Amino acid sequence: MHLLKVKPLTVEFLESINFSWHTDYDDNTPYLVDKLVQVSEMEAKAYAVASNELYDMFVEAGDYVIENNLFHELNIPFNLVDIIKASWENDVHWHLYGRFDFAGGLDHVPIKLLEFNADTPTLLLDTAIAQWAMLKYNNLDEYRQFNNLHECIKENFQRLVTLEESVEKFDEYYEGWKILFASVRDASEDEDTTKYLQSIAQEAGFETEFAYMDEIEFDPNEGIFYNDIQYDYFFKLVPWEDIAISEGELAVILTQIVQNQKAIILNPAYTLMFQSKGFMKILWDLFPNHPLLLETSFEPLQDKAYVKKPCFGREGENVTIYDEDGTIIDEKDGHYDNFKMIYQQKATLNQDDEGNFYQAGLFFAYEGCGLGYRTGTRPILDDDAKFAGHIIQE
Repeated sequence: MHLLKVKPLTVEFLESINFSWHTDYDDNTPYLVDKLVQVSEMEAKAYAVASNELYDMFVEAGDYVIENNLFHELNIPFNLVDIIKASWENDVHWHLYGRFDFAGGLDHVPIKLLEFNADTPTLLLDTAIAQWAMLKYNNLDEYRQFNNLHECIKENFQRLVTLEESVEKFDEYYEGWKILFASVRDASEDEDTTKYLQSIAQEAGFETEFAYMDEIEFDPNEGIFYNDIQYDYFFKLVPWEDIAISEGELAVILTQIVQNQKAIILNPAYTLMFQSKGFMKILWDLFPNHPLLLETSFEPLQDKAYVKKPCFGREGENVTIYDEDGTIIDEKDGHYDNFKMIYQQKATLNQDDEGNFYQAGLFFAYEGCGLGYRTGTRPILDDDAKFAGHIIQE
């Protein structure tokens, strides 16, 4: 790997753009590393091609899951099955954005899909704004990045109205529809991300508002209201599985709202299928030995290194990495051990000269559109991992 040393962004600047998680609380070190990953144009294009091909595979596999009622295999909560089916069957439920996590992609290490954060992906501001600002701050060409994430999400908002690739007729079709954006209280990163998406929607031409989840009225027969105003679209930065488990009554109400066509929810409920790491097993069954996939099973793999992880989990919690002989290479406890486990062949992560590991994140909004890297000192990239921007080599 090749890294380019740069001047770090100041705390004052980051806070001015509502980037509040700039410092790790445990050791007071910067969250954004002061080195950019150098990526060739060919490598950047390979990430884009991979994401576009994989999304088509996810859609095909989604049809297979729906047709064969494989929700139990994916560990999908039963109280979300109906809303998943309803959102899948109607084209108005547009997938706004997601993030593919890849191993490899640099220095001839093959790209392998680890998982797809399709519902509530993190790293949005990091990828779209912070790493771009790092180029500007260091007097580098801001176009030397694979990073048109902001514009692609803007166009995807407009596709909520046009329902087609072209967004040229947005102004002609738009009829004053409003989007309500929501996150939970006391979660600054989620709130900052939600308000950033709100600003993109406003730029796209929508009327918008922000509210905390506990301020919103959900009526199964009438729709979604805030301050007595009804909203046509509702974006919630709350994972679908959390709603199903912790807010079962809300899951039922949202299902009725969608079935009654009283509101469109973003991201759609069907993205929970994609979010489940059990989906990696479905993909492997449908596309065995595909070069972008890793062998995945619901049972431990034999005679090869593999990773055990829950169908739903975050920040590397409850992940264990095993060597070929069953020796534990790395593991992390967490709060997700009640979910079904999958067993995925261990992939090779890129490493720098100091031994740090790098995992690529490639955002997808109708197409692959924004590259960034998480990096850490251990192969499980947990909540101590940092974010590294990139630059396209000249």
